[in-house]
Amino acid sequence: MTDKKDGLTYADAGVDIDAGNRLVDLIKPMVRATARAGAEAEIGGFGGLFDLKAAGFKDPILVAATDGVGTKVKIAIETGIHGGIGIDLVAMSVNDLVVQGAEPLFFLDYFACGKLEPEATAAIVAGIAEGCRESGCALIGGETAEMPGLYKDGDYDLAGFAVGAAERGTLLPGRDIAAGDAVIGLASSGVHSNGFSLVRKIVERSSLGFDAQAPFAPVMTLGAALLTPTRLYVKSCLRAIRETGAVKGLAHITGGGFTDNIPRVLPQGLGVRIDLARVQVLPVFKWLAQEGNIAEPELLRTFNCGVGMIAIVRADAAEQVMGVLRDGGETVALLGEVTSTGDGERVAYDGHLDLSW
Repeated sequence: MTDKKDGLTYADAGVDIDAGNRLVDLIKPMVRATARAGAEAEIGGFGGLFDLKAAGFKDPILVAATDGVGTKVKIAIETGIHGGIGIDLVAMSVNDLVVQGAEPLFFLDYFACGKLEPEATAAIVAGIAEGCRESGCALIGGETAEMPGLYKDGDYDLAGFAVGAAERGTLLPGRDIAAGDAVIGLASSGVHSNGFSLVRKIVERSSLGFDAQAPFAPVMTLGAALLTPTRLYVKSCLRAIRETGAVKGLAHITGGGFTDNIPRVLPQGLGVRIDLARVQVLPVFKWLAQEGNIAEPELLRTFNCGVGMIAIVRADAAEQVMGVLRDGGETVALLGEVTSTGDGERVAYDGHLDLSW
């Protein structure tokens, strides 16, 4: 084959294959560190493999979830703080798996950018690998796409795909959820990964830069505080499910807040009544509410307000479940109970959130 004079290359079009190969070399040790029973967690093939039998399952139902991190990624890009965004990516999918009683098994990621910077991208993958390790799932593959002309240099987006499994007959929510069941809240770590279009609007209104001191966390910059990674609830919730046998349902509090997410796990005719005075509102939400002049109903439907996961459990086992969750590292509070609603409001509130500083 002869070279053509002035012939174009893929690099001339803005795609650096060598940079992609460099990234693979950087992340291979991170990926190997996520290995678990059923997956060796090696990358480089055309597909990832997982052996359900080796993982110990007898009659499994597979559960799949996919998500991204929304416009939170804009703050990561603007601040150059990339590590935690990978944990967010994993959390948004694996937390959705555990609410159905499934154990996360494996994870794949998709990363798209304008110009691939191997070291910066490796920092993101390091966060993904950390999230996988903390959730007990293997990172078995992914895809990196360099797309100049679609993304500007420095811009990127990412998506994640998780698959879990549960033995047949053990999936949540259970069909036995009933009026009188207890509603338990598990504390969040911060804003998690939803509502960031509003967060960014509020920051813009405040005239603060992301490098300014956070009004609600004086030892951190505003950008770093807002980028606090989403809490991973997998291990603590699986432990509560398996050790108590009393967990009937779980709801991951993401976009839609309490108002839209809790009804997703309730049978028709049932709702919940929440005592807002029992919600430990994190300082970040107090600042957002004040700076954005956000009405309480809007706050409850947009943010987690300090509660990232809801557990619906047998009333007579509420203390036992809370004890197991605390042993698993969670901060928990009894927030209310399941009620009969007919065709009425699915989530009713007593009192008000404590938004005072």
